[in-house]
Amino acid sequence: MSSVLYDAPGPRAKRRNVILTVVFVVLLSLLLWWVWKLMDDKNQWEWKLWEPFTTSQAWTTYLLPGLANTLKAAGLAMVIALPLGALFGISRLSDHLWVRIPAGAVVEFFRAIPVLLLMLFANEFYDRYTAVSSEDRPLYAVVTGLVLYNASVLAEVVRAGILALPKGQTEAAKAIGLRKGQTMGTILLPQAVTVMLPAIVSQLVVIVKDTALGGVMIGFTELLNGRATLAAFYANVIPSFIVVAIIYIIVNFIITSFASWLEQRLRRRKKSTGAVIPAAAIGGSTATGGEGGGLPGLQTYVQKSDT
Repeated sequence: MSSVLYDAPGPRAKRRNVILTVVFVVLLSLLLWWVWKLMDDKNQWEWKLWEPFTTSQAWTTYLLPGLANTLKAAGLAMVIALPLGALFGISRLSDHLWVRIPAGAVVEFFRAIPVLLLMLFANEFYDRYTAVSSEDRPLYAVVTGLVLYNASVLAEVVRAGILALPKGQTEAAKAIGLRKGQTMGTILLPQAVTVMLPAIVSQLVVIVKDTALGGVMIGFTELLNGRATLAAFYANVIPSFIVVAIIYIIVNFIITSFASWLEQRLRRRKKSTGAVIPAAAIGGSTATGGEGGGLPGLQTYVQKSDT
């Protein structure tokens, strides 16, 4: 079966796909075997190196407290960076130069600085100029660096998501007399969220992973830092790296799975809400004109206004 966007492969294409699949599986199997053999030659599969992970001490003393700090720092950074990024992203679209230019300067400045440098700077700032205790300072520094960098990146995601919408949405909103704030809050942002969600989730995953930078450079006791202490105690460096990598994979898989569920829910909700509005009800042909049309995004808003 073929469609406008996809042509079913013919016999030659099917044979080629089968051959490429077999070659890929063989090469992947050889790579895994080579890694297994290399670690076996270095005695990395000995049970004494993996046994600590079957005991509660390794988890309750090293890994779980580190994971809790990782999630704490990442959670705080997400909660602060998301609204801050949305604020700066919307500000960059403002018609007022005194709003748009400073917002753009802030976003471009922090987006250009490595997140590790921001963490180190924040750590020194809190040490020299604030009363933050030495125990809390690494957490503050990590969260500050993550917020400054990721809020600037998320601001660009928000701006790009809004600009990706058809211009007809804004034109139709103007036609029914909506103000700029109403257009942004009730028409553009709800539609842009679905467009932005994959990029936002990718950035949230980056936030979780970047907490490890604080553990390496400023002594923040996150998951990777806890792994280092565990490896020094049990002398199982490679196994501890593997276990921590698996934990990171599980955490990020949970985040992406939740985001996929949320995206599907938003898409279903968008399809099931609102009613078709006659052109005459919102000002005749003027409201339906423009690039891409404007009616779909206004259906829910007008329905709520009528009620």
